[in-house]
Amino acid sequence: MTDFRNPRHVVITGATGEIGGALALEYAAPGVRLTLTGRKEERLRELASQCEGKGASVSWKTLDVCDAPALRSWIRETDAANPVDLLISAAGRNTQIGEDFSMEPYNEVESLVHINLMANLALIDALVPEMRRRKSGHIAIVASLAAYYGLVYTPTYCATKAALKSYGTSLRALLAPEGVGVSVILPGYVDSPMCRAMPGPKPFLMKADKAARIIRKGLSKNRARIGFPFPLNLGIWFLSFFPYFLAAPLAALFGYGRNGRNGGQAGTPDRKE
Repeated sequence: MTDFRNPRHVVITGATGEIGGALALEYAAPGVRLTLTGRKEERLRELASQCEGKGASVSWKTLDVCDAPALRSWIRETDAANPVDLLISAAGRNTQIGEDFSMEPYNEVESLVHINLMANLALIDALVPEMRRRKSGHIAIVASLAAYYGLVYTPTYCATKAALKSYGTSLRALLAPEGVGVSVILPGYVDSPMCRAMPGPKPFLMKADKAARIIRKGLSKNRARIGFPFPLNLGIWFLSFFPYFLAAPLAALFGYGRNGRNGGQAGTPDRKE
C-alpha cells in the first residue's frame, strides 16, 4: 500500500529547475532518500549538499532526458536499488513566438516536444511495471495551468502541457485500482528564469518554495490534480469552457492577445532541469 504522506524514496527529474529544486528541499529530511537528476552539474552538487544538510540521503546524476534509452535505464536501475515511492517528473522547457508574431522556430518546437512530452512518457512507462507489480507507488507529472487554455505566445508549450494533463488523467484511472497513485501538477506562474523570459502578464506570481509546499500537500492527499494559485486556476478553468468567440476576447482583455506582450520580456527559453 502506498504511503502518500511519507514517501521514503523520492525521485525528481528537472531538479536543477526552480520547482524541482524547491521540491527536493521540501522533501529533504532524515530518513528520506532523494534521487535527483538534471542537466546542470554544479547546481545538482549544490542542491545535493543542501538536502544532505537537512538530513536526507542524496544521490544525483546529470542526464539528458532526451536520451530515452539512458533515461529508462537510469530509472529502472534506480528503482531496482531502492524501490521508488514517489516519482516527480518535473523536467521541461519553453519556447515562444517571435516579437513579430512569427511562428516558433521548428527546431525548438521539436526539442520542446521531446523534453516536455516524450521524455515524460519514456520515464513513466519504464517505471510503471514495477510499481504495478508492487501495487505501490506515486507518480507526479508537472504540467501547467496552460494545459487548460492555449495562450497565444506559447502554443507548443501549451500543447505539451495539455497532453501531459490528459496522459496523467488516463494513467490515474488505469493504475488506481492497483494501488498506484498518479497526480497531475498544474502550476501557474512560479518565479524562475524561464517564467521571467515569457512575454505577457504574470498574475499571482509565486515563489518556488511556496509552490513546493502546495504541491507536497496535494501529493500527500493523492489528489488527481494540484492546480494553483486558486484565483488563476479557477479563472483559466472557466475560460476553457467558454466558446472561442467569448474566450479569445476575454483572454486578450487580460493581456493574452496579440497586442498584450507587455509584462514580460522575450528571452532565451530556459529549461526547468
